[in-house]
Amino acid sequence: MLEETAGAETPRAGLRVVVDDLSGPEIAELLAEHLEQMRAITPLESKHALDLDELRKPEVTFWSAIDGDVLVGCAAIKRLDAGHAEVKSMRTRPARTRGGVASMLLAHLIDEARRMGLSRLSLETGSAEFFLPARKLYEKFGFDYCEPFADYRPDPHSVFMTRQI
Repeated sequence: MLEETAGAETPRAGLRVVVDDLSGPEIAELLAEHLEQMRAITPLESKHALDLDELRKPEVTFWSAIDGDVLVGCAAIKRLDAGHAEVKSMRTRPARTRGGVASMLLAHLIDEARRMGLSRLSLETGSAEFFLPARKLYEKFGFDYCEPFADYRPDPHSVFMTRQI
C-alpha cells in the first residue's frame, strides 16, 4: 500500500514520493532487479543491499517514486540510533536514470530525516566505476567521504559517506 507523505510535491507534475509498505509486485520486482545487479557487480561479502524482509523492519522507512501510476524509483532510511540513519535501497529504473528521480528521492530523504529529528545521514555505496554517478549525486547533496560507520568494516569495494542535517 502506498501513502503520500508531507513534502512529496515536486516541480514535475505527476512525479511524487510516497511511503511504500513493500506489498506490491512492482516494488518487489524493482528490488529484485536491484539485488541481482548488485550481486553481479559486487562480491557477495561486500553486498550490503537489503532484501524485502530486511526493508520491512520497524527501523526502516521506505519510499517509492511514482510518475503518474508508474513506479520509477525507491529509497529508504534505516534508523541506526536516535540521531543517525543510513540511506538504503536508492534505485531508479534504468529507463529513468539521469532524469531527476534520484535527486528528488534524495532531497525527500533529507527532508524526512529532518522531520524525524535525525541529525546525521550516512550511506555505503560501491567504489567501482559503475557507482561513480551515485557518488557524484551524494557529493552534490553535501555528503562527504568518511570512515565506516555502524557495523561496516573497511572494504575495498565500499565507499562511506555522511552529512549533517
